[in-house]
Amino acid sequence: MADPKGFLTTPKREAQRRPVDERITDWREVYVREHPRRSAEEVSEQAGRCMDCGIPFCHSGAVGCPLGNLIPEWNDLARRGRWPAAADRLHATNNFPEVTGRICPAPCEAACVLSIAEDATGGSVTIKRIERTIADLAIVAGIEPQFPEISTGRRVAVVGSGPAGLAAAQQLTRAGHDVTVYERDDRLGGLLRYGIPEYKLEKAVVDQRLAQMRAEGTHFRTECEVGVDLTVEQLRAQFDAVVLAVGALRARDDRDLPGRDLDGIHLAMTYLVASNHECEGDGPTPISARGRHVVIIGGGDTAADCLGTAHRQGAASVTQLDLYPRPPVRRDEQLTPWPTWPLILRVTPAHAEGGVRRHAVAVRRFLAEPRRGHLRAIELVPVSVRKDDDGAREVTETGEPWQLDCDLALLAIGFAGVEHMPLLGGIGVALNRDGVLDCDPRWGAGAPGVFACGDAHRGASLVVWAIAEGRAAARAVDEYLAGDSDLPAPVTPDCLPLTAR
Repeated sequence: MADPKGFLTTPKREAQRRPVDERITDWREVYVREHPRRSAEEVSEQAGRCMDCGIPFCHSGAVGCPLGNLIPEWNDLARRGRWPAAADRLHATNNFPEVTGRICPAPCEAACVLSIAEDATGGSVTIKRIERTIADLAIVAGIEPQFPEISTGRRVAVVGSGPAGLAAAQQLTRAGHDVTVYERDDRLGGLLRYGIPEYKLEKAVVDQRLAQMRAEGTHFRTECEVGVDLTVEQLRAQFDAVVLAVGALRARDDRDLPGRDLDGIHLAMTYLVASNHECEGDGPTPISARGRHVVIIGGGDTAADCLGTAHRQGAASVTQLDLYPRPPVRRDEQLTPWPTWPLILRVTPAHAEGGVRRHAVAVRRFLAEPRRGHLRAIELVPVSVRKDDDGAREVTETGEPWQLDCDLALLAIGFAGVEHMPLLGGIGVALNRDGVLDCDPRWGAGAPGVFACGDAHRGASLVVWAIAEGRAAARAVDEYLAGDSDLPAPVTPDCLPLTAR
């Protein structure tokens, strides 16, 4: 049994970050690189802060972990130093804990009972740090492939190699199906590979899990766009089922802004992908922030990723703009009561590295250098934002405009849904008015034998949701092919646990 008073005797300690002046000179992870066995003792103490509360909201899919991670169980195993057993419990619900332990924003911690009164409790259990240590210790010990007990003779194509596609593929391979993952890029991983900067997720972490999947029998084809390089007719002839895990990479843009077409203005994902290609050894990025005045438009995770990347490229200055007012530093119980995800000012490691954040401002226009057609400045104006009765956003200017020097602008204002691609119409599925794929209660995407999961179904979301939906879709495919399934299904398309339907 867990120590119900452990949080009173053990102070909360997060993982130690490398000094800013050191880490912005390279692309290694921001945290101090330490052998997992050396940090195991401190992490075991941190796991002892988990009191095994009566109702653990941390692994509730509605407010905590969408994967239903058995957090109190593996916390207690880590507390007792039973690391292999903790890894077994962790892998029971999560295919890639070494990834989520690094890049997930941890809604589980926001839903931790110790978050109710942080001044008295010291704050939530360091669930994310404990998860990462358990996963890294398992990798050091050697993550063995899990081979299926039978071969069904059925073939499944998974389109997309992001976390949803990889989770679905691994589950289906372990169920005995012959699975091929198709990726249009030159390397596997989707956004894990090219969307997330190296300093947040070193790609060697992804590669070691891909090696396990290859050993288990999953097949991979890169530089193959399904619907173009492999026709829909060929796809249908070769496979008994198809899983669409194509993401939601269609970026929002504002082409109506005066000066939007000037040189020096780029979509955030274009910038991040180019930087990641450079980190992979593919040559210098064509969009470098070195020596430039960078303005990042947007306040989310993608904007923060651009911020950290610009620091490492040697930007002269970096300013991040957010349309909305500055949120509170601590949870406002009236707006976002525990255990819901709190609306607070989030300070990522990239924000701690420098740059300026401006809230409640909007871009009026982009200004060009004389005769050259290259961006030189941005005209900004203070604004207030409200939503009308129908939920539509109303932006009102509240002051006088001013100019900000800028010769590299990055648009990180979100995603509009699934990219338009020949595959969708060819296979007989259509995007809904939100720009994503609808699913029936068994993850069917509207065409026989075709299933969808991850961002392609939810819209741009968290990596934990992608893995959860990939696992759930895998069970649906297994049921479709075999009539029954022993695979777990953590969520349904309406985002509720199966037990809550």
